[in-house]
Amino acid sequence: MSNEIDDEKRALRADLRERRQLLSQSVREAAEHGVREQLDALVDRVGARSVSCFLSTTTEPGTREFVDEAVRRGIRVLLPVTRDDGLLDWSVAEPDGDIAEGLFGLPEPVGELLGPIAVNDVDLLIIPAAAVDVSGMRLGWGRGFFDKTIGSMERCPPVYAVIYDTEFLDEVPRDVHDQPVSGIVTPTRTLAIAPTRR
Repeated sequence: MSNEIDDEKRALRADLRERRQLLSQSVREAAEHGVREQLDALVDRVGARSVSCFLSTTTEPGTREFVDEAVRRGIRVLLPVTRDDGLLDWSVAEPDGDIAEGLFGLPEPVGELLGPIAVNDVDLLIIPAAAVDVSGMRLGWGRGFFDKTIGSMERCPPVYAVIYDTEFLDEVPRDVHDQPVSGIVTPTRTLAIAPTRR
């Protein structure tokens, strides 16, 4: 059964990855601006003073404008740093902070590393996804970093996945370790889906 699910996930990820690679630069720029507006409003609505957010790759809906603006607004932003053991370290975003290529070619901050439990103090988690379905189930990119993080948190704050509008699907393949999200943020809307876990 699990192999069948893995195959379904692989096929869907490949399709979604290809669609993202076909997006024009102007569409990507508009998406980043839209995501920033949606995330700014979400942070205000939640009253978040501390958030975690990923640094987007070139094909993901852009989060860097949001991170830069949040730091300017005095919000503490923790950025994930991948580790060999499948866990995430965290680093505090700095104005004009250096970014390097981390494990798996992901953009990651260069700075002091805080351990995996540093994320326990945030008011909101903003995470990447390949797709999310109407029940809040998230399809990640297959490494499990964020599923492990969410699953290990004692008091998990709201978790919002950033995706393109076309990646909000009726259903995504799921396995026992997969963690749902509280909602989605797209370039055009923010949608609460599942209740938060607090």
